[in-house]
Amino acid sequence: MLNIDELKFDEKGLIPAIVVDAKTKQVLTLAYMNRESLAVSLEKELTCFWSRSRQELWLKGETSGHFQHIVSITADCDKDALVVMVEPDGPACHKGTTSCFNDEVFQSESRHAFSLEGLMKLIEGRKTEKKEGSYTTYLFEKGLDKILKKVGEECTEVIIAAKAEDKKETIYEIADLTYHVLVLMTEAGISIDDIMSELASRHVIDHKIKQEKMTS
Repeated sequence: MLNIDELKFDEKGLIPAIVVDAKTKQVLTLAYMNRESLAVSLEKELTCFWSRSRQELWLKGETSGHFQHIVSITADCDKDALVVMVEPDGPACHKGTTSCFNDEVFQSESRHAFSLEGLMKLIEGRKTEKKEGSYTTYLFEKGLDKILKKVGEECTEVIIAAKAEDKKETIYEIADLTYHVLVLMTEAGISIDDIMSELASRHVIDHKIKQEKMTS
């Protein structure tokens, strides 16, 4: 574990802090910390920055209520920049957006970043704005029973592939199952955050159980 004294602050006594949502991994903002604001951040487990415009400490959320609860802080290899993983109470940007990074400069036509969140948005879009010929739209039109039937079928396919110890086929079938589960979640009004929160709560319980076993 690094000590604050090992970090390299610039000639103005500042170090850049890249703030990232611990759940979504979205970059929220880039701000600066000095030794004092970093110490406050560590003590309160809330992001505190040095405002270069106002020349004063700035506890994020103090006026807006949009606090950023710190999960972890990691320094880069040169020890002159920080990544701060947080659980935000609200938007990071003063304009009211989740992230300060919203204005796209470039998007490759051949390379597209994939995420479950992006797939979920596409699926949600197929439910609200039905697209002719879309399989996802077809599932929503058929309703819950059809979606549940497909989830059941894909579960069976996963079991068959895994039992055959066919890794490639198992990956393929798990991907199919994942897609259909996301459709079910959309139909039921369940978000990825809902599932992540549930898994996180179970992780804590599991950790406690392991600790109990170790001490028993």
